[in-house]
Amino acid sequence: MHFKITVLPGDGVGPEVCHEAIRILETMAHFQHCEFHFEEKLIGGAAIHATGSPLPDDTLEACLHSDAVFLGAVGSPEFDHLPPHQRPEGGLLRLRKELGGFANLRPAMAFPQLADCSPLKASILENVNILFVRELLGGLYFAHPRGFNEDRTAAFNTMRYTSAEIERVARMAFEQARKRHRHVTSVDKANVLETSQLWRSTVNQVAKAYPDVRLGHILVDACAMHLITNPARFDVILTENLFGDILTDEAAAISGSMGMLASATLGGQVDLYEPVHGSAPDIAGKGIANPLGAIASIAMLLRHSAQMENEAADLETAIRQVLNDGFRTADLASGSKAHPVGTSEMGGLVEHAFVAMLDRRFAYHAV
Repeated sequence: MHFKITVLPGDGVGPEVCHEAIRILETMAHFQHCEFHFEEKLIGGAAIHATGSPLPDDTLEACLHSDAVFLGAVGSPEFDHLPPHQRPEGGLLRLRKELGGFANLRPAMAFPQLADCSPLKASILENVNILFVRELLGGLYFAHPRGFNEDRTAAFNTMRYTSAEIERVARMAFEQARKRHRHVTSVDKANVLETSQLWRSTVNQVAKAYPDVRLGHILVDACAMHLITNPARFDVILTENLFGDILTDEAAAISGSMGMLASATLGGQVDLYEPVHGSAPDIAGKGIANPLGAIASIAMLLRHSAQMENEAADLETAIRQVLNDGFRTADLASGSKAHPVGTSEMGGLVEHAFVAMLDRRFAYHAV
């Protein structure tokens, strides 16, 4: 198998975590009859400095001709004075739109090893394993009209959804639920917003094709509360763009750190994978960023794009094993038994654990 990946290190800690994630694939290629081909391109602030654009044409072209795209992070306060479409985040939004990925999958699970890193009680975190399915191309972030009035004393955005946009992401949520505990909770604000009323009625229609999946509805404010007070009630959470952006960041409290969160953007021409944590410019270059979210995103790439479920599961197990052994980056280094490590060392530890699993797997098949 020949698999082409466009790598977009981006800004801040993006290049650091990208390096640790990609080394996993480079190592894995030695055990598989596959070749991973990597092409590195500019995006975000790094691209603005080099070309004046947050998403240069050659970057977009490379992404569109890839089997998958892997992104580190984008963003920097130095560009906050620019119009939104010219900022680093504008490049990411355009990339998502051009690739066509409408469903963003974001797992949020409680790691028993990291219970002391979460502000939530250990009893609340027990058996929590949530998959967010966030609609990614509609709502307030993309709909028009938007802007300011002439004297900039008022501003306006448009929240808009079509039934077709809702239906396709809802189907993705139900399909994912069939692989888990067969329970979808759809988030909306149907008591106030017409878009949410359409959202709820459309999800109800989609649910008729999935009689084996249980569907529930919850208002977004209630969902925010239950994520903190009773997160174990959720299996798959289906949500529109803005609500999903906010709720998935809140869910970092479940995992103990934003640095643990992975994501996959699916449904378009090319799938996009990225950690959720952002560019974190305050710690960039210090070698202390947590690469586990990026490495977990590689596991999602193996599962969804490369169709290598066994290897994806092995990589996720390797992450848990390193945590079991007490190794922690700075964002997780609480507790007297933690062994503090830097970005590169953490990546190396996961790589070593992953290689040991691949060794056992291939030795077994050789017998």
